[in-house]
Amino acid sequence: MEPLAPEEARVLGALVEKAFTTPEVYPLTVNAIVAACNQRSNRDPVVDYDTETVERALRGLDDRHLARLTRASGGRTVRYVHRCQPTLEIDDEQTALIAVLLLRGPQTPGELRTRTDRYVSFADVAAVEERLGDLMVRTVPLVERLERAPGQKESRYRCLLLEHAGSEPDSDPDPDRLDEIERRLSRIEAALGMEPTAPDA
Repeated sequence: MEPLAPEEARVLGALVEKAFTTPEVYPLTVNAIVAACNQRSNRDPVVDYDTETVERALRGLDDRHLARLTRASGGRTVRYVHRCQPTLEIDDEQTALIAVLLLRGPQTPGELRTRTDRYVSFADVAAVEERLGDLMVRTVPLVERLERAPGQKESRYRCLLLEHAGSEPDSDPDPDRLDEIERRLSRIEAALGMEPTAPDA
């Protein structure tokens, strides 16, 4: 499966969150999804999506069989549901972990236990680590453990469904930036009385 764009990840996370926490209003309308994506709490980063952005993300999720539209019995309003569990073959606990990682980025097991409490109940941090381990050892892993940064006591985990910035090699350097560097180097060489550096062939 191709990685999700940030907008798709946010929409999917919001659908899962509301399925767990406000089942009385789930499935969600597009307007409700927009509001859920743009919440100021329990989100990192905070975003300001419009209807067009959310609808485009929903189409991408539908293509991946991660969301689909539905209609309430007798209703005319189109609503959307997530399809994480049948498509990814995960259970409630794993779905909760994936959703919080999509909504808030990399987190420690302790943070995940606290932040999934509205979704499901983990007995302890070890239980969270066990389910994260299950998501890591699949044929196609859904989660990975990050190296601990200096000063951190716990490792953080991130969701591999999401397209992560910096995962692709940088494109060719900006030619304007290279010109500026060459100009600075020439000034330094002149100040030091050095022969100018010949450009690469």
